[in-house]
Amino acid sequence: MLKKLKKAVCEANLMLPELGLVIFSWGNVSGIDRKKGLMVIKPSGVSYDELTPEKMVVVDLNGKVVEGELKPSSDTVTHLRLYEAFPNISGIVHTHSTYATAFAQAGLSIPAYGTTHADHFHGMVPCTRALHDWEIEEAYEWETGNVIVETFSNLNPTAVPAAVVHSHGPFTWGDAPKDAVKNAAVLEQVAKMAWLSLSLRPEMNMVGKTLLDKHFYRKRDDYGN
Repeated sequence: MLKKLKKAVCEANLMLPELGLVIFSWGNVSGIDRKKGLMVIKPSGVSYDELTPEKMVVVDLNGKVVEGELKPSSDTVTHLRLYEAFPNISGIVHTHSTYATAFAQAGLSIPAYGTTHADHFHGMVPCTRALHDWEIEEAYEWETGNVIVETFSNLNPTAVPAAVVHSHGPFTWGDAPKDAVKNAAVLEQVAKMAWLSLSLRPEMNMVGKTLLDKHFYRKRDDYGN
């Protein structure tokens, strides 16, 4: 079942340690087949050097396992909530990469300070609000997805395919699992650049709208993604 998608999700997961975005078994990548109403995701607690396509877990859109011997990632329900809310995405990544997570732990959005950021994200990458105690206690993973969706109520998830969850870490998404991984890697890099820029000049302003627009749309209009 979903042999091609399981291979793609496995390969995307294996990119995370190669890119320095995860250690141990942290993080996960998923992919969705919307026509079949099924999602493929990394199994919980399995180290990356043990991953194979056959170990990927297939769940339906209610989170019920339909294929796989292992338990799906603990973030499965969060992924499902994002797929439900953002119908144009087909891959999701969650990591605890250092610089993006530092912004999340500080409860800060990642500002767009220059053209590197603007090439990939049309504006700052938002940090969600903190979850309420009742959200954590009653349906933590679902509410983690909900708080991201809430944050994007007035934002375009295609123009800014990433968020950092307050006190938690980054989530990114894209047209395919590998695209979501690319966005996770870029997010970590621009978070590092923002951190260093702030250390040099704490009072600095974000990049101007004209330059932001120029770089974001030039990449798409002239060169493609």
